This record gives sequence, C-alpha cells and structure tokens, in this order.
Amino acid sequence: MGGISHESTVKYYELLHQKYYEKHKDYYYPEVVIFSLDLQKLTDFENKKDMQGYVKYIMTGINSLENAGVDFIIIAANSPHSVFEQIKNRSKVPMLSIVEAAAKKAKEKGTKKLLLTGIKFTMQSSFYKEVCKKYGIEVITPKEEEQDIINDIIFDELVIGVFKEETKKKLLDIIESYKVDGVILGCTELPLILKQNDTKVRLLDTLDLHAQTTLDYSLS
Repeated sequence: MGGISHESTVKYYELLHQKYYEKHKDYYYPEVVIFSLDLQKLTDFENKKDMQGYVKYIMTGINSLENAGVDFIIIAANSPHSVFEQIKNRSKVPMLSIVEAAAKKAKEKGTKKLLLTGIKFTMQSSFYKEVCKKYGIEVITPKEEEQDIINDIIFDELVIGVFKEETKKKLLDIIESYKVDGVILGCTELPLILKQNDTKVRLLDTLDLHAQTTLDYSLS
C-alpha cells in the first residue's frame, strides 16, 4: 500500500526488483499490486488526531489489496504504523512491519540508543519507542524546533522530489548533534536524500530494510 508519498512508493517498487535481480540474475520478479492512498487525506487524519477515521481509511486500502488476491501486505510508509496492530488484526492476510524491520536490524548491530527522525506525527508518537524497547533499545527524538524543520523539509520538498544540498546539510547538522548509536530514518522519504556515506553516524534506512524484509518473505 503506497502513495504516502509517490516518491518513496516508486523507490520501493524499484528496490524490490533491483534486489531480486542482484540475488537471482533472472526476471522471475515477484508479482506486485499497489493501492495508492490519498496523501493529503491521510495527513489530515493525522493532523486532526482522528485515529478512528485514520484506521477506517487505511482499511479501504487493505481491503482493496485483499480483494486483489495478494498473499501479504506492506504499508510503504512509517506513520501509518502508529495503528499497525489494529490494522494487522483486521487484515485477512499477513502484514510486515517497517518498525520491526528497523528494530531487528538495530538489535543485530548492537545499538542501545537511537534518534528517531520522520514527520512530526511519527516523532511524537510512541510506536517506535514501544517496539524498540522490546529489543532493549532506547529511542529519543529531536527538540521540537528541530522536529518542525524536519517535518517541513519532508512535506515541502522530499515528497515532491525536491532534493537540495543545503537541505541535506540541515538534516545532517541535526542528527550529528546527538550522541546516539544510530539514527532511524523514520520516514521513507528521508533515505532519498540521506545516504550512509554522508555521515559517520549509523543510519537505519527504513525503506531499504522494509523492502529487503518484503523480498525475503515473498521468496521464503
């Protein structure tokens, strides 16, 4: 389920196929169905804290994918994972969590303290903290004024494919000011502008990790 935004949805699709080819060197790609949600409508539910309407709208996408005959579902974004357990319990097919994918990788790397970045809704929600706590990992968030900067960058630039060097520097200045073991790129647009070779701080690319989990599951 994508459309949140189209920039990262396209990257998911591309990564799934690239990763498959790198491993198998053939073209028997997994079949993919995409249901694209209305980004503004979803964001409006988040901003109004209308979680009942939020879940109901997300379920329209889940039900459409079920009706298309899919074997399992991923949500190609971080913020809807704030209601992941509710959605998963209503889904007729398995769902793969982006948060679990990030937490498992963080645990594998031995991290103890992570900085969470993303849209303000994600940074001010508890779902990343709760899941990572199960793995013995502490999650902190940037100061509120820094959250505003990151949120504005995502909505004003990244979701419409605008990537500036000065924007990258702003983001790096924020994440490098915290003493942590790593940074969760908790918005699937952030890996479109930040790469591991941009910083010595360990970056957890949730888009890449989720795509890899998806491919592994589809081939298992």
